Amino acid sequence: MLCPHGLPVEGAPIAPTVPDTPVPPVTPLATSTRPPVVRRLPDPPSLLTPGIERDPYPLYRTLRQRFPLVYDRPFGAWLVSRYADVRAALADPRLVAAPPGRTLAHLEGGTHSAHRALVSPAFRGHALTALTAGVERTAYVLARRLADRQEADLVAEFCHWLPTAAAVAALGLPYEDTARVHAWCRTGLDHLGGHHPELDAFLLPYIARRRAHPGDDLLSALCTARADGRPLSDEAVAGIAGTLLGAGGEATAHALASFLANLLDHPGQLALVRARPELTAGAWAESLRRDPPLHIVLRRAVEPVGAVPVGATVACLLGAAGRDPARFADPDRYDVFRPDPGQLAYGSGRHFCPGALLARLTAEHGLHALFAALPELRRSPGFHPVADGLLSRSPRSLLVRLGRPAPEGPPATARKAPPHACAP
Repeated sequence: MLCPHGLPVEGAPIAPTVPDTPVPPVTPLATSTRPPVVRRLPDPPSLLTPGIERDPYPLYRTLRQRFPLVYDRPFGAWLVSRYADVRAALADPRLVAAPPGRTLAHLEGGTHSAHRALVSPAFRGHALTALTAGVERTAYVLARRLADRQEADLVAEFCHWLPTAAAVAALGLPYEDTARVHAWCRTGLDHLGGHHPELDAFLLPYIARRRAHPGDDLLSALCTARADGRPLSDEAVAGIAGTLLGAGGEATAHALASFLANLLDHPGQLALVRARPELTAGAWAESLRRDPPLHIVLRRAVEPVGAVPVGATVACLLGAAGRDPARFADPDRYDVFRPDPGQLAYGSGRHFCPGALLARLTAEHGLHALFAALPELRRSPGFHPVADGLLSRSPRSLLVRLGRPAPEGPPATARKAPPHACAP
C-alpha cells in the first residue's frame, strides 16, 4: 500500500519532484539596470533522453538518489525507482494495469481472484507434470540441434524459440504450429497478452475440442474450470492463453538471454551451477533481479495516490529497483549465492504473473539441456554481449563456442541424443 503522502508506507514520505518548478526570483541590486533573473531547478532526467536505451543505469542511480518520485513530462508518466517504492506500487490496488487489455493483469477485485483461482490448478498435479515434460522435451530438441556446431548465437537459435515452444507444449497445441505462434508472439503479444486476431482464430477450434474432450494440458484446465458455477468464456480462455504465450514468449526470451549471458560472463559460477544443479533456481532469480526482462511496468491510477492524480500513468522501474543499494549489497554484481534476490521481475501482490513458473521451468530445463548436449559450452573468445532496450532489455546476440576446436581430418562422431529428445 502507498501512504497518503507518498511512496511507500515502509519508508519516509517522498517529496515528489515536478519539472519546471521555479524558485523565488533573485532581487536585483538597486543600482542594477538588468532585468530580474528567475532561476529554475533543472528538469529531472527523462527516460527518453537519447542514449538511455544503451545504458540506463546512470539515470537509474540519479532517479533513486535525487528523484525517487518524479513526473517525466516527455515520457508522460510518474517514475518510481526505489525497490521499496516499486514493490509497493505493484501491489497497490489503486494502481492497475494500463489499458487496453483482457488478461488477468487487467482484472480487479473478485473477478480477478476468481479467474486467478481457475489458472492455479493448471500449475499443479498432472497438469504440472505434463507442463514440465513438455518444456524439458522441447529444450532438449533445440539444444541437440546445435550439438554438431562449433559456434552459434544462442539468442537467435535458442532463447527466441524455446519459450514459445515451451508455452505451446504447455497449452497442448501442435508442435508444428510453433513457428506461426512464435511470429504472433513477436507481432502483437507482450507480457500482458495483448490482442492478436489470428491467434484468437487459431485457438478457438482447440478451445472447442478441449471443452468436449479435455486432456491434462493447460488449455484443458482453463476450458473445464468454473467461476461461480460458470465456465470461462472463449474470449477469457483465449486471453489467458495469450498472456502465457506473450509472457512465456517474448518476455521469457529476454530473461533467458540475460540469464545465459550472466552465467557465461562468470565462468566460475557457470561451472558451479553445472556441477550443482540445485543452484539453478537461485541463479535464475539473481539474473531476474540484476537484469529483468522488463525494465518498465506501467500502471494507471484509479484513485489519487499521494501526488499522483487520478488517471495518471505510473512507470515502475524494475531495472532501477533491482539494483537499489538500499536493498541489495553490491547490487551490480551477479551472485548465484545471493540470499534474497527479491521477486519483482514477474510482478508483485495480486498481479504476480502466473507465467512466472513457466518461465522458471523454461530457464532451468533450457540450461540443463544445454549442459547435457553441449558440455564444452562457453562464450566465444573476444565476444561481449551488449544489452539494449528501454521497456524490455536483453542482449541481442550471444555468440558461444559449443565444442572443442575441430581437429584435422574427419569430424568427430556426434553424441547421441537422450531418448526423450525426439521431436514432439
